[in-house]
Amino acid sequence: MTQDVEMKEQPAPSNSVPSNVPSTLHHLKEIAAIVETGAYTKEVRRINRAVRLTLALRKKLKTSVVSSFLNYALASGSEALTRLLSYLPKEDDHDMEVDTATSATHTPAKHSPELEIYAYLLVLIFLIDQKKYPEAKACGKAGIARSRNMNKRTIDVLASRLYHFYSYCYEMTGDLVEIRGDLLNLHRIVTLRRDELGQETLLNLLLRNYLHYNLYDQAEKLRSKAPRFEAHSNQQFCRYLFYLGKIRTIQLEYTDAKESLLQAARKAPVGALGFRVQCNKWAIIVRLLLGEIPERTVFMQKGMKTVLRPYFELTNAVRIGDLELFRNVADKFASTFSADRTHNLIVRLRHNVIRTGLRNISISYSRISLVDVAHKLRLDSPNPVADAESIVAKAIRDGAIDATLDHANGWMVSKETGDVYSTNEPQSAFNSRIAFCLNMHNEAVRALRFPPNSHKKEKESAEKRRERQQQEQELAKHIAEEDDDEF
Repeated sequence: MTQDVEMKEQPAPSNSVPSNVPSTLHHLKEIAAIVETGAYTKEVRRINRAVRLTLALRKKLKTSVVSSFLNYALASGSEALTRLLSYLPKEDDHDMEVDTATSATHTPAKHSPELEIYAYLLVLIFLIDQKKYPEAKACGKAGIARSRNMNKRTIDVLASRLYHFYSYCYEMTGDLVEIRGDLLNLHRIVTLRRDELGQETLLNLLLRNYLHYNLYDQAEKLRSKAPRFEAHSNQQFCRYLFYLGKIRTIQLEYTDAKESLLQAARKAPVGALGFRVQCNKWAIIVRLLLGEIPERTVFMQKGMKTVLRPYFELTNAVRIGDLELFRNVADKFASTFSADRTHNLIVRLRHNVIRTGLRNISISYSRISLVDVAHKLRLDSPNPVADAESIVAKAIRDGAIDATLDHANGWMVSKETGDVYSTNEPQSAFNSRIAFCLNMHNEAVRALRFPPNSHKKEKESAEKRRERQQQEQELAKHIAEEDDDEF
C-alpha cells in the first residue's frame, strides 16, 4: 500500500510554458546584439538577418515588451527613447511580460545609430500591427528624418524598411498622394548617396503610388529616367517586374508584359502567395490578349485554385469563342475583376473572343454565309450581318484567318490549311524557348555569391578550412532565408 501512496504524490503534468523558454524580450535583446555586431564589423548581412528575425516576432510583440526593450537598448534620457515611448499605447496589466533577470541590467550611456534606427523600425512595425496608423505615421516620419542625417551602408538596410512601412501606413489610410513629394525627395537623396537598395525600394514605392491612382504615364516616365543597376534585393526586383508588367500591359506591349509578369511570379518566394496570385492574374489576362490559352496547371497551383476560379471560367469562354458565355462570366465576376483592377483589360478581350470564334468557324466550314457567322458569333448589334462582314474582313487583313470574302453572295470562303511544319514557325518557337533558357542560365550565374577576397587566399590549414566551411554554411543559410523575407 505504501507504494500506491507514493505514486499518488507524483506531480501532475502542467500545461504552463517552461521557465527556460526564451521570452520575446530575450529574443529582441539577441537581435540588438546582432545589430551592434553588424554595425561594428560593417556587415550588411547581419543587419538583414536582424530584420528577418524581427519580422518573425511580429505576432508576439506587446506594449510592455517593446517598452522594456527600448529602455534596454537606448540611452536613458535620450531624445530617441522619450519620443519612441510616447508613441506606444498604454499597456494593460494582463499583457505584462516579466523578465526580471535582464529587464533593467543594461543601461547604455550611448547607443549606436544603427540600434536607434532599428528601434524606430521596431516601434513602427508594432504600431502598424496594432492599427495605430496616426502614431505609426509620426514614428515613421521621425525615423526617416533621423536616418536622413546618417550615410552608412549598414543603416541603408534599416532605412529601406522604414520607407516601406512608412508608405504602407499611408496606403492603409488611403492617403498615398500625401507622401509622393516626400518619396521623390528621398529618392533624390539616396541617389546622390549611391544607396542602391534605397533606390530600389523608393522606386518601387513611387511606382506603386502612381499605379494606385492609375497614373501609368507618369509611372513610365519615372521608371525610364530612374538609374538602373544590378538588383540587390530579390523581393524588390520581383515588385519592380510586377509593376513593369502592369505598365506594359496598359501600354498594349503585351509580349514584354507577359515576360515581366511570368518572371516576377517565378522569382517570388513560395511563401509570398498573395503576390504570386496577383502576378498570375495579370499574366493570364495578358496571355489571353496575346491569343494564347494558359495551361490548366496554372489554375490548379497550390493555394490558388479558388482565387483563380473567375479567370479560369473567363479563359474557358475565350478558348471556346462564345461571346454570350464571355458576357455572362464578365457580369458574374464583375466585382472581383474591379477589385483586381483588371476590368478594363477584360473589356479588351471581347475582340479576342470574337476572333477565336471566327477562327473556329473558318476551320469547321469551307464556305459559310455571313448571316450564319453573325448567328454563331451571337452578335447583339442592330445590324449583325454588316458587323460580321467587317469583322471577317479585318480578321483576313490581320492574318487571323486564311479565307476570302465574297461580298456579292455574302459568303466567307475558307482556304485549305497547310502543313505548319513546312513553315518557319517551329524554328521560331524553338528559338524563343532556347533564348529563354539561356537567359535564365545567365541570370542564375550572375546571382551566384562568393566569399569576399576568395581569390586572394593562399594555402590554408585544416583548422582554417573548417572555419571557412562553417562560415560558408552560415552564409548559405542566410541567403536561403532571404527568399521569404518581407513578403
